[in-house]
Amino acid sequence: MRDPVVLDFPVEGEDFFAAGEASSSIKETLKMLGVPSSICRRAAIITYEAEMNLVIHGGGGMLRARLDEEKVVLVTEDQGPGIADIDQAMREGFSTASEHVREMGFGAGMGLPNIKRNADRLDIASQVGQGTTLTAVIYFGGVPQPSA
Repeated sequence: MRDPVVLDFPVEGEDFFAAGEASSSIKETLKMLGVPSSICRRAAIITYEAEMNLVIHGGGGMLRARLDEEKVVLVTEDQGPGIADIDQAMREGFSTASEHVREMGFGAGMGLPNIKRNADRLDIASQVGQGTTLTAVIYFGGVPQPSA
């Protein structure tokens, strides 16, 4: 078994100029490593949406991709304001983005729903005032089933 590939990207809050660079780099690396294009596409959507959440809501943070022979695990961590109601945040169209962010064309409330739609597994841990950790997993062979 080969060692996992780990890519770490610091993401600055409010840096809309650099927003998307980490997700583009992750997508290109996955393609270069021979990951199927359908997985690359899903990973790109997840990482872009998660990266934008760091830029818009989290005050910045870290984006990590970990690739092994079975899956790619995408994790973002921030020390932002946290998510008060995760169920509400998962609803399409719900957004806490500022008017300024919406005027730039972001903050439509589709980020977390798009992440969920493209991940085989999604976990969000958040505490108000202490930040959020999002973990999305894409399995190369589909979602593993529990053993009988």
